[in-house]
Amino acid sequence: MKGVNRLDYSKVKTVIFAIIISLLTLSLILNPQASFQASVRGLNMWWDIVFPSLLPFLIISELLIGFGVVAFIGVILEPFMRPLFRVPGVGGFVWAMGMASGYPSGAKLTVRLRQENQITQIEGERLVSFTNSSNPLFIFGAIAVGFFHNPKVGIILAAAHYLGNICVGLIMRFYGPYYVSKRQEDLSRTPQKVSIRRAFSELHRTRLKNNKPIGKLLGDAVLSSVQTLLMVGGFLILFSVLNSMLSLFSVTAILAALISVLLGIFDISKDLSYPLISGLFEITLGGKLTSEVTGVSLMEQIIVTSFFLAFSGFSVQAQVASILAESDIRFKPFFLARILHGIFAAVITFILWQPLDQKLKGFETANGDLPVFSPFLPEGFWETAFGLFQTYGPIFTIAMLWIYLLLLLRRVVKNEHA
Repeated sequence: MKGVNRLDYSKVKTVIFAIIISLLTLSLILNPQASFQASVRGLNMWWDIVFPSLLPFLIISELLIGFGVVAFIGVILEPFMRPLFRVPGVGGFVWAMGMASGYPSGAKLTVRLRQENQITQIEGERLVSFTNSSNPLFIFGAIAVGFFHNPKVGIILAAAHYLGNICVGLIMRFYGPYYVSKRQEDLSRTPQKVSIRRAFSELHRTRLKNNKPIGKLLGDAVLSSVQTLLMVGGFLILFSVLNSMLSLFSVTAILAALISVLLGIFDISKDLSYPLISGLFEITLGGKLTSEVTGVSLMEQIIVTSFFLAFSGFSVQAQVASILAESDIRFKPFFLARILHGIFAAVITFILWQPLDQKLKGFETANGDLPVFSPFLPEGFWETAFGLFQTYGPIFTIAMLWIYLLLLLRRVVKNEHA
């Protein structure tokens, strides 16, 4: 009986997926102009910002793993990462790179460590849950400066986003059994005392294990990173089009009507329900629509933006699901962690609003100095950085795509002659 029910459920799922894809295809045929504009919007975001900002981090990460630097960091950070988050020390590297480069690099690096047996499946599911976050350039450059025209709101968005991720990590440490099998325990156990000598020994051992020339390592790093970013670009375009089609056929409006009831409970304007639904699918469009809503307080706008920025949007989640499929790390814990992150980020935004508002002499005033960053960054830094990416990002993107094609062609020719 159980087998029959499972078979029936599988058939129902097949029919539902077939209907959804057919309706999406029909909507594209009926609205070619809107579909084209949505595709261009997604492509521009990938071309100008995502590709040039992520690629260097991904390539460097691959090289650091190949040369054993990550293993070195793992031994050093083991006494800190394991008590806090119940993950090996190498998780500290993934966490730092995830914050610096943005999603989905945290998932990419977690899967890489899992493939090399540096972490167990459960540790991978814990690690991926709190190492995927938006990078500072997107928060300050695209959201705060590009959409809200107010660099001050970037401070509270970033604080809520990264503190929320830490809270998720602390919660997810309780995920999974405390007592694991002997094999898993041996795999992940390292001495708890910091030892520079042991760290260098691990670095050297990992380097000898890979034993590849630097040219080979660099070529593999470029190929792997560009392939990941091509996949990211595809998902960005797909979900940009999907969001546009749902809006045209009033699906977004129906969902927004349901969400508005929930927003009313928290005393947040119902006018933000439509941008919130859009942000749950694709954060860039959600941020743009939220910043354009008039007649609501800035605090409400930022709380809603914090929520879907932490939730990451189904577009980013689809990217992560595709990457996780290369390993035995399950997607469900990551999805639940994103809901937790969204809640934590929204609550932290509400809590920090008043003290940061006083510290920055009012969020409503877009101009002025930023005391929090004044010792480190000059005024106008994020505006300049975002402008440089928009100007030179496409040039960098096309140059790296040519290098990727040459490396791919060289590998194909070499395999044919092997």
